[in-house]
Amino acid sequence: MGNWPDTIPAVARRAAERWPDKTALIVGEQSWTFAQLWADARATASAMLASGVGHGGRVAIWAPNSREWILAALGAQIAGAAIIPLNTRFKGEEAGDILRRSHARLVFTPSQFLGTDYRALIAGQDLPDLADVIHTDTGFEEFLARGRGADDPAVDAALARLSGDDVCDIIFTSGTTGRPKGVVSSHRQTVQSFGDWVTRVGLRHSDVYLIVSPFFHTFGYKAGWLNGLIAGATILPMAVFNVAEVVRLVEQHRIAFLPGPPTIYLSLLHELAGDKPRDFSSLRVAVTGSAPVAPALVERMRGELGIERVVNGYGMTEFGVISMTGQDDDAQTIANTCGTPMPGVEVQCVDEAGHPVPTGTEGEFWVRGYAVMQGYLDDPEATAQAITPDGWLRTGDIGIIDARGYLAITDRKKDMFISGGFNCYPAEIEKLLAGHPAIETAAIIGVPDERMGEVGQAFVILRPGATADEPAIIAWAREHMANYKVPRRVIFVERLPRNEAGKVLRPALLALAAQG
Repeated sequence: MGNWPDTIPAVARRAAERWPDKTALIVGEQSWTFAQLWADARATASAMLASGVGHGGRVAIWAPNSREWILAALGAQIAGAAIIPLNTRFKGEEAGDILRRSHARLVFTPSQFLGTDYRALIAGQDLPDLADVIHTDTGFEEFLARGRGADDPAVDAALARLSGDDVCDIIFTSGTTGRPKGVVSSHRQTVQSFGDWVTRVGLRHSDVYLIVSPFFHTFGYKAGWLNGLIAGATILPMAVFNVAEVVRLVEQHRIAFLPGPPTIYLSLLHELAGDKPRDFSSLRVAVTGSAPVAPALVERMRGELGIERVVNGYGMTEFGVISMTGQDDDAQTIANTCGTPMPGVEVQCVDEAGHPVPTGTEGEFWVRGYAVMQGYLDDPEATAQAITPDGWLRTGDIGIIDARGYLAITDRKKDMFISGGFNCYPAEIEKLLAGHPAIETAAIIGVPDERMGEVGQAFVILRPGATADEPAIIAWAREHMANYKVPRRVIFVERLPRNEAGKVLRPALLALAAQG
């Protein structure tokens, strides 16, 4: 285990002290040094304190990757508050539920992003704790003017009070209950987990790090800009993923570090095979983990793109980084395993009774160590179900641990499927669909899709006397849930296949889907 600072603000302060004049962040044609970024974060903290956000407070960030996202997060955390990242694809009901349950005082969001007015989406929500909505694109400077600037003594007092045991964020993750749960994490465990990630993957001070994963996700936030601060690497965030823009940025800024799903590297390979000459020689490290990666693709990434190091890993919001492959692992190991446990992390594979199974035998992964979440927000029952009395976190993921100690996931967490890199939980989507006035009940499964990996397919029973067609239900779903959750196909049925206990038999639905 590495020796890292205790808090996220301490990471940012250390970067400013170690590399004050090095470029920390590039957005468009503008750039900021580590010293400038720290000063701006302090000024943001001053404005937070002036707005009534202090130790133990909550601040939501519902915005695309940007400088303002990072400053809002650091400013809130310097003040002693926890951040609540919100998926930019959320609709009003989804965001309102999280804002309400997290008791967020402020929400930072753009006035417009991809045609969406976020303030309007939550206008009808009952949010008694929300004091203000700050627009990251048009109102951020006005927000900063509330404070006394980077030299505000109140900021020093807040930093002096902050400890590694304080909560740094509450990230809501969906699950089989149909209601997202808020995962509570502390500063110390977060910095330790992702600092060790920096060591395992080999992120360097000299690297330019292109972050395509959204900041509302752990991969873009903690394994993203936070790790850029830990390593002293230059952070270059993308607000919207676009292949042509990735190509331009890689060539213009000599990107060395590029994590993401396999589709990114396939896109670069397609560009390399095109008519126009491409220079991707700066690429050094690729980190994947949101979807399976074929051994042949690993070899092509190394041979054709010239990437020295391809790393695969396994983590979850409730724990952070669980395991990762090593810097010298071969293509078969990278493609077929999630690597070995991180320092200070225990993993065991158990049967249904919680007893360890023999090496190479399939079972559920249980993990234990400093990185286990503090618990689910205001949900002791769910927390007790997830964490055993002796500290093991039940991951719900099925897999094996081989003789070398490498983990391989063989079955996904319960009924979850992954669409475009996002976890989709049928219970949550089914609950949202049940809000449609014509739907009596629905069941969702993931079906293969060439572009997205998997997409949702809904089996719907209509209410007696109700009528609805597939386009109307899909259109309604697009208005009421994030687009990655929206089923791409709807099949109307009179009944759903169930077992004796009344549980929907999803394998039977998969068979029906395969029949067309």
